[in-house]
Amino acid sequence: MTTIRPARTTDATEVARLYDVCVRTGAAGGDATDLYANPLLLPEVYLGAYLALEPGLAFVLADDDDRAVGYVVGAADTREFAARCEREWWPALRERFPLGSAEPGSADEKLVALIHTPGSMPEAVLDRYPAHLHVDLLPEGQGGGNGRRLLETLFDALRARGVTALHLGVDTSNTQAVGFYEHLGFRLALPDTDWLYGIDL
Repeated sequence: MTTIRPARTTDATEVARLYDVCVRTGAAGGDATDLYANPLLLPEVYLGAYLALEPGLAFVLADDDDRAVGYVVGAADTREFAARCEREWWPALRERFPLGSAEPGSADEKLVALIHTPGSMPEAVLDRYPAHLHVDLLPEGQGGGNGRRLLETLFDALRARGVTALHLGVDTSNTQAVGFYEHLGFRLALPDTDWLYGIDL
């Protein structure tokens, strides 16, 4: 049995567990542990800011022992979230992970580059789908409608804030995830991309 509850974003043990889930699902849904010399880089880039800056939009799928086996995190306003990250999240990471600190050509180097030059969404996407999310489930948390339940929990929280639409990025090599999102009603957010999806709430 699994339950969905708010993430304990100030509990160091739970945050470490969520970071581990992020790494273990970070290779198109598979385990990315062996891809990075520094296992903190991936969750620091793709998860940490949401736990710190949008704790009310962080939810956990927990097993019988109340351990996280999945999570969903989101930002209600992507533009505002990016601005806050620039003020409150990236500066400390840039000091910890300066350019040139990772092995040249490595996966770590790519993440360090993202810390110093974060990507941005096209304005047309942000106008149409202002919120966004990230969701990750370990194999033991997959199936049984758990992914849908997690997303619907976040959708409800976003609707309560007046959000009407959101987007997400999908690794196109993860065909199972693509099919899952399309089944939920996500559609391509731009006609010339195959990895960026949006949905009305």
